[in-house]
Amino acid sequence: MSHAETAIQCGSCASGCNTAHLAKLGIKTGNWDYVVALAGNPNTGKSTIFNALTGLNQHVGNWAGKTVTRAEGAFTLGGKKFKLVDLPGTYSLLSTSVDEEIARDFVLFGKPDVTVVVADATRLERNLNLVLQILEITDRAVVALNLIDEAGRNNIKVDERSLARDLGVPVVSMAARSGKGVDELLGAIEQVSSGEFQARPHRIKYTDDILENAIDTLATQLHGQFEDLPNARWVALRLLEGDESIINAVQTATLGTVRAANVFPPLVQLEAR
Repeated sequence: MSHAETAIQCGSCASGCNTAHLAKLGIKTGNWDYVVALAGNPNTGKSTIFNALTGLNQHVGNWAGKTVTRAEGAFTLGGKKFKLVDLPGTYSLLSTSVDEEIARDFVLFGKPDVTVVVADATRLERNLNLVLQILEITDRAVVALNLIDEAGRNNIKVDERSLARDLGVPVVSMAARSGKGVDELLGAIEQVSSGEFQARPHRIKYTDDILENAIDTLATQLHGQFEDLPNARWVALRLLEGDESIINAVQTATLGTVRAANVFPPLVQLEAR
């Protein structure tokens, strides 16, 4: 039975993909088993990896209601069909641009089975900002550490095993232009999508008790109001930061499926010390 058929029959998808939300985001549902999102900073070789995984089995359109180009492709792995969605290149998910909003909404509301985050091995510190933000949302992730060949030419060495241990998700070293690491990336995608690899993603811990209490209170309110919200803690953090698009989504009840027709209760305010 396909992923989409399962979602229609049971009303929710056990592997995490939300067909209704995907449709709202402009993704055509069909005969596939898993959805994979491809995220990353601009100029990390993301498009090269997309082409390496999908070959000629791809098409291009626009995101729903946007003028931003969307590329989709497909590949088969272990007898399963995978849909690959190439997200806009972004430096963060803080929704300060249309590209960031699209990437954030897809990872948060589209709930892909796997999110592959492409990072530039020559600029790893800068790229880890996006990696850590995505790991705050989902634990079904793989880091594709691309341009490892260029890093070597610049005497930059990355210990991928230590990085994988610290991040809590698979890390695959790649030189996508020459095909290095593509098979290993496919293997990691298969392990995460099937649940064979149980990720324990790094999550930032805050030591401020007032902040933690505010996050917990907001997260509880969000869980009580939106029944299919995938990560209430992350949304609570965005509310506290004043993310206008998230605030609007809460106020207009478009953040997810509302449990009841009640007005959302007053949001907790972070009290000054």
